[in-house]
Amino acid sequence: QVQLVESGGGLVQAGGSLRLSCAASISIERFNAMRWYRQAPGKQRELVATITSGTTTYTDSVKGRFTISRDNAKNTVYLQMNSLKPEDTAVYYCKAERRLIGANYWGQGTQVTVAS
Repeated sequence: QVQLVESGGGLVQAGGSLRLSCAASISIERFNAMRWYRQAPGKQRELVATITSGTTTYTDSVKGRFTISRDNAKNTVYLQMNSLKPEDTAVYYCKAERRLIGANYWGQGTQVTVAS
């Protein structure tokens, strides 16, 4: 059973920073892609950032402020969030994909609250 555990959320003032972590129970090199999503109250879940073995992509609203990275030795993916805005408030979820077997895995989510 693959598990993803997110951590690092919390309450921060606007303009502040947080770093989210997503630790996997298996080698993250076995995943084709790892993604961060977020879901604000009353809104649909939104893709924020993606990392593969060679590329990173971001939704427009976080470009230049958020950075997704990975540490294969620690089986962990990070989301560094800078210049946070109140509209970044959401539960942030980590997702891992193994396309060969058609499997997607989700973490339990971590709350990020940005106060104005």
